[in-house]
Amino acid sequence: MTTVTRRQLIGLVLLTLMWGLNWPIMKLSLRELSPLHFRALTMACGALAMALYFGARGLRMWPHGRGEWRDVVVLGLPNILGWHGLSIIGVAHLPAGRAAILGFTMPVWTVLLGVLFYRERLTVRLVVAVAAVLLGITLLLWSELAQLAGRPVGIFWMQGAAFCWALGTIWMRRARLTLPPETLVVWMMVWSAAVLALAAVALEPAQLWRFSAPVWASLMWSVLINYGVAQVIWFALARQLPPATSAMSVMAVPLVGTLSAPLIVGEWPGWPDLAALVCVVVAIGAVLLKRD
Repeated sequence: MTTVTRRQLIGLVLLTLMWGLNWPIMKLSLRELSPLHFRALTMACGALAMALYFGARGLRMWPHGRGEWRDVVVLGLPNILGWHGLSIIGVAHLPAGRAAILGFTMPVWTVLLGVLFYRERLTVRLVVAVAAVLLGITLLLWSELAQLAGRPVGIFWMQGAAFCWALGTIWMRRARLTLPPETLVVWMMVWSAAVLALAAVALEPAQLWRFSAPVWASLMWSVLINYGVAQVIWFALARQLPPATSAMSVMAVPLVGTLSAPLIVGEWPGWPDLAALVCVVVAIGAVLLKRD
């Protein structure tokens, strides 16, 4: 059994907090900035920051040949453009904690897609996980429909985002990559940011770029922390962490997002959110945590 060092544990805790806090912080930005403009701006700046950092460390930052460029485009479609594009629209329609809960149904859909299309084994644990996720989604959908100003369409945006992330995860696992993963992510972000920028210009009103201090702070967080520090920590830990430890981190992200939302954007979770959170945590645990 692999032992987690103190340094790795600190990194994992920081990563979980960063990813969890990012959900209400995104919601804060969307008070003054439209979703696609926000995502295009922060992703482009984040890609630049990552390219400078990884390039300074001597990593190869330019894809070679058609095969590597194809990997950038194909893998970036679900992993970056699909997940980041659809999820920010979902956040615009839903409370931040609710969006985080729905987004992190991804591990369950990853395993389910593997069963349906890649002949992976269907287990009792997967059946339990899917049932728990469906119950959580039903609770949130019922809550949105019960509200006079509810926006249930946000649930479908978030599930589309989770599906894209799940599909991208499967493709990434099965890809025979020759490009360093850090370089792959940077270039996937570059072209996805360009597509999102074009979509923002075509579909959203022009931005005045006159933001309040909290929104400027949230934009800096998104670029430097979410797309910067968090990614660096993740790449440093990804090849070292035991699977069960990674699973616990994933399970904690929606919890952090839900509990921090009242402090950052004043969105208090109701009992459907807390019940759905429990369902999703149970589902993630069922598919990711293996028995010894």
